[in-house]
Amino acid sequence: MDVEERLIPPCASPAARFSSQKTQMAKDLNPSGSESGHQDPTRFEVVLPAEVNAISPVVSWVMRLVGELEYAAGKEFEIELALREALANAIVHGCKGDPAQKIVCTVTADKNRGILIVVRDPGPGFDAASLPSPTEGQNLHADHGRGIYLINKLMDEVKYERNGSEIHMRKY
Repeated sequence: MDVEERLIPPCASPAARFSSQKTQMAKDLNPSGSESGHQDPTRFEVVLPAEVNAISPVVSWVMRLVGELEYAAGKEFEIELALREALANAIVHGCKGDPAQKIVCTVTADKNRGILIVVRDPGPGFDAASLPSPTEGQNLHADHGRGIYLINKLMDEVKYERNGSEIHMRKY
């Protein structure tokens, strides 16, 4: 069984898919470590439809698992908000709200390398450097355009791959 099948059983509703299996998945995904004391990174992946109502169940599920990592303590707010913004951007901009399109969210957690969240959409991408600053001039009163700014402020490292259709966010 691959990760997607374990995380998203086809018969479950979106909310049930992400909350009902949390305890067993946390056990499956948090290895006990080898005899040398080295612990392998925790890694999981979620595929979700490009629907705004899919954001909260995914974020809640991811945050419950992140909450079980002792090295993530005190960083939950930043991780949650950055994840919400990245998923919303992927849905609204990358997929243009088309629920037939899919977004992939991968979370890798390692005590020494922090938590890496990758959100990938099938869209054409964007140039992050060309985005106007939401803290200047007429952008101060705009009702949009703060997601990427917030992600960059909340996370320790942010990189864009695949022409901007994939965001890598790391929190140490």
